[in-house]
Amino acid sequence: MTKLEKSVVSPRLAKNLRRNILERFIEFGLLCSGIFAIFITLAIIYVLVSEAIPFFQHVSLYDFLTDTVWTPNYSIKHYGIMALVSGTLTTTFIALFVAVPLGTITAIYLSEFATHKVRETIKPVLELLVGVPTVVFGYFALMLVTPLLQKIYPDLTTFNMLGPGIVMGIMIVPYIASVAEDAMRAVPMAMREGAYAMGATRFQTAVKVITPAAISGIIAAYILAISRAVGETMIVAIAAGQQPNFTFNPVESAATITSYIVSVALGDLEHGGIGFQSIFAAGLTLLIMTLMFNIIGHAVRKKFAERY
Repeated sequence: MTKLEKSVVSPRLAKNLRRNILERFIEFGLLCSGIFAIFITLAIIYVLVSEAIPFFQHVSLYDFLTDTVWTPNYSIKHYGIMALVSGTLTTTFIALFVAVPLGTITAIYLSEFATHKVRETIKPVLELLVGVPTVVFGYFALMLVTPLLQKIYPDLTTFNMLGPGIVMGIMIVPYIASVAEDAMRAVPMAMREGAYAMGATRFQTAVKVITPAAISGIIAAYILAISRAVGETMIVAIAAGQQPNFTFNPVESAATITSYIVSVALGDLEHGGIGFQSIFAAGLTLLIMTLMFNIIGHAVRKKFAERY
């Protein structure tokens, strides 16, 4: 800006000019962040696909999807990803069975019943669980939860899917509670006042008015929880046994896709061998599963989204 322009432009206009330049700079920064995120996603997909293609040149897609035995590093090799998918789905469903009701009830309480002081106390404590390393949760499942379950069900093996599934659910509760509570608090106060004016109780307002109005945000919390459960590694790697078994019985040991990847990747694998390539085939399967859950969740959220 020249001296002549400075003398002509008023202070107010100069302030607006600086604000516009700053907003343009922020917009450019946000655009770069979005492009960078897309680039990273595409790079991950490229790595998985490019490394998985040689695997599928040795293993047919039919055997990969229909065989129920997964032994890529044994002398007799089988490549049935269903042995890992069954473990992943079983632990995920157990975790959601624990986390969805607990997280939803916690969100309703924090949003509609808790006082400001109680909410400001409980919510940070809940969010502390998110910061606990998952390896700690794994040993918590192995050393405490599983022995407690064995007192109820003595035939339960030391390594099983039930204990780690429950602990995964406890770990996921803060994700659901926090996101769902934010969605409920975003519901306009006029809807609450309208319900009270119609004679509804506080509980009826929370369950029949606020929860349906915030359903899209609540479903988004569930999707986040599913993605977190499907991708969990250390808890199941420590407490589930890392035995690829095609079973949906939660009291048996099993391996999930992520636990297989972490256990094999730490071994002495030949780079470029079929065992090494199987890591990327399993990772690609996990990516597709997560994408399917997200697409289904997005469709459900779009269908039930409220406009107000």
